[in-house]
Amino acid sequence: MIKVIIADDHQLLIDGLRSLLDKKSQIKVVGVAKDGMEAATIALEQKPDIAILDVSMPKLNGIDTARRIIRDLPETKVLMLSMHAEKRYIQEALRVGARGYILKESAASEVIEAINSVMRGELFFSHSVRDQVLRDYVNMIKDEPETVESPLSGREREVLQILAEGVSTKDAAAMLNISIKTVETHRKQIMDKLDLHSIAELTKYAIREGLTQLD
Repeated sequence: MIKVIIADDHQLLIDGLRSLLDKKSQIKVVGVAKDGMEAATIALEQKPDIAILDVSMPKLNGIDTARRIIRDLPETKVLMLSMHAEKRYIQEALRVGARGYILKESAASEVIEAINSVMRGELFFSHSVRDQVLRDYVNMIKDEPETVESPLSGREREVLQILAEGVSTKDAAAMLNISIKTVETHRKQIMDKLDLHSIAELTKYAIREGLTQLD
């Protein structure tokens, strides 16, 4: 049985969600609250598996309520519920440890899926929110400087992986559509750059760098 509490300052939304969840035999609503302080208190009393929290609530907003619940009840997973899809709300929710972010406009259709997802240890976001999160992640990756630049070129990394996986020079040349001499040249350049002196050492380096999963 999945124990859930719901916190929102709109009674109609509470009633709607509770009615939806009560229809599911594997879910039990063990408490509802109209403000953040009440939600934090109910969470301590009931120790729910899931806390569904409105972002904007009186007395204690949803973000700070989530922070308090996650701090005091680390086993409780928090789903944020909001009418806001703005970046700052999503980032704050993730920063405090929320496992999902559901927009109120789609809550009824997604809340069951969200509960099941976070109970499996996954994150869950409404579709429009998911797009925002992915865009932010892609932009972050683009903006991050490479902390360690590989000394090898792209072609040298290809050659290194193939040789580390036990492919012969002849077969490596055929796979890469280059000459045997070119493969041998790449191998020498790789060894010189890395100060390595045998295929065994090359293999260990390739494994360490994640180029191959050979044991």
